[in-house]
Amino acid sequence: MITEIGITAGDIWHYLDQHGKSPLSKIVKGIDTEQGRVLMSIGWLAREGHVVVEGKGPDYEIYLRR
Repeated sequence: MITEIGITAGDIWHYLDQHGKSPLSKIVKGIDTEQGRVLMSIGWLAREGHVVVEGKGPDYEIYLRR
């Protein structure tokens, strides 16, 4: 499962690099992955300092930290 989370984290990073600040719902649709895995991957990216998560649920805004 760790491998899949890491791959999804990479997909999210590339999605945000191309689309900029995006709501969680668009990221889930844009990379065609289950929401649970997207949430785990965003948590990983946030913990590593690669993304910023703003707002209140359920549709958080996420963007790359530059």
